[in-house]
Amino acid sequence: MIWNSLSEFWSMGGYGEYVWGSFGVAALFMGIEVAQVGYERKQTLQRLRMLQGVQEPSMDPLA
Repeated sequence: MIWNSLSEFWSMGGYGEYVWGSFGVAALFMGIEVAQVGYERKQTLQRLRMLQGVQEPSMDPLA
């Protein structure tokens, strides 16, 4: 496909709404996946620390 202008590229021959919508939905779900993996990793590390009996260091510098 050859586009003569940027607006023709974005419209994708009349299918731009579907093309860009599909890209948007895919990007949204990939972002959710990355966030979920990060959350699960954090939870797993906390469980492992608890099972090993190691407490997380205190945030209080005087403690």
